[in-house]
Amino acid sequence: MCGGKGTRLDASVEKPMFEIDGVPMADRVCTAVAESRIDDIHAVVSPHTPETRRHLDSRSLSIIDAPGDGYVEDLSYALERVELPIFTVVSDLPLLSGECLDRVLSVHDRDSLTVCAPVALKQQLGVGTDTTFEHDGRELAPTGLNIVGNGDAETTYITYDARLAVNVNRQIDAAVAEAFI
Repeated sequence: MCGGKGTRLDASVEKPMFEIDGVPMADRVCTAVAESRIDDIHAVVSPHTPETRRHLDSRSLSIIDAPGDGYVEDLSYALERVELPIFTVVSDLPLLSGECLDRVLSVHDRDSLTVCAPVALKQQLGVGTDTTFEHDGRELAPTGLNIVGNGDAETTYITYDARLAVNVNRQIDAAVAEAFI
């Protein structure tokens, strides 16, 4: 998923093209996916990310041009055009690795899976938390990794892996990611 405006980041480039240690976040995520057991990559772009689309045209992946109506709407649009199950990954996880993705795949069954990090971990790392919810008495934040499965059930997978807790939505988040690298 790389079609958002990235307004909170307040950068002069599109969010997926924002560089962490000299490498666009979209490239970092694409590399992680390529190093994982995932077979096919579909980049979901929008009218808000024309530079990202041009940049990703040079890679060997499928591009889905979503309308740019928002994350949920664009995700729904993309899901109508792919075969399930599908592993969705946001472009603002610059610390992502193939090993992280494979670990999530190893706990997946046929149903849907949402990967979350404890809010306390994100706070400890010094990164923002915009969306939170309570699950089994814990305050969690979505990481931006999900598997949309074929079944009706949904599982919440809680990770304490800092690489999945650092979503770059603001400049302070970018500074944390840079420090990790």
